[in-house]
Amino acid sequence: MGMEGAVARWYASTTAKSMGDFQKLARRMAGDLAPGASVLEVAPGPGYFAVELAKLGDYRVTGLDISATFVQIARANAGAAGVRVDFQRGNASRMPFADMQFDAIVCRAAFKNFTQPVAALEEMYRVLKPGGRALIIDLRRDAAWSSISEAAKGMNLGVANSVITKLTFRFMLLKRAYTKAEFLRMAQATSFRGADIREEGIGLDVRLSRLA
Repeated sequence: MGMEGAVARWYASTTAKSMGDFQKLARRMAGDLAPGASVLEVAPGPGYFAVELAKLGDYRVTGLDISATFVQIARANAGAAGVRVDFQRGNASRMPFADMQFDAIVCRAAFKNFTQPVAALEEMYRVLKPGGRALIIDLRRDAAWSSISEAAKGMNLGVANSVITKLTFRFMLLKRAYTKAEFLRMAQATSFRGADIREEGIGLDVRLSRLA
């Protein structure tokens, strides 16, 4: 189940304060995309990254989220920004897309929440075109708590939201996250057969490619 209602709206308002991170990631992705490329964001939440990417070129951007509230918020954000993004509701482990539909996939800060992670990876492989690539960015379970506290400080949160965020990291997110070795074993069990995984600060930067 995804976040809904007031919890989803709180998350949307909190993560909006890190808009610079979404813009930076959008520029990073755009640098590797051909004009007109089709891009899928899995679990886009409020849609900030997808909207920022759509601003940068004539890409065909799609977002798939299990939360009805997030889909509603994301569509409103795209409308307010004057860009076209196809936000849909759906499950990452059973995507409502045809085989080999997308040139690129991105999933940011959400993969650890998937109840069927291997199935989600298989679905990413299925909907990627040959030569397509997926990028998964998420928290790593063995990140130092001191580093997480520093990262929370850099999120421009108020006192109350900062406390809530740190508690969420400690008691929820870290428990769900994967180590580099764990993620690699999952990737090796899928059609990707492996992944290029780098430890970046408190997170993992996972790069997957469909070769054929």
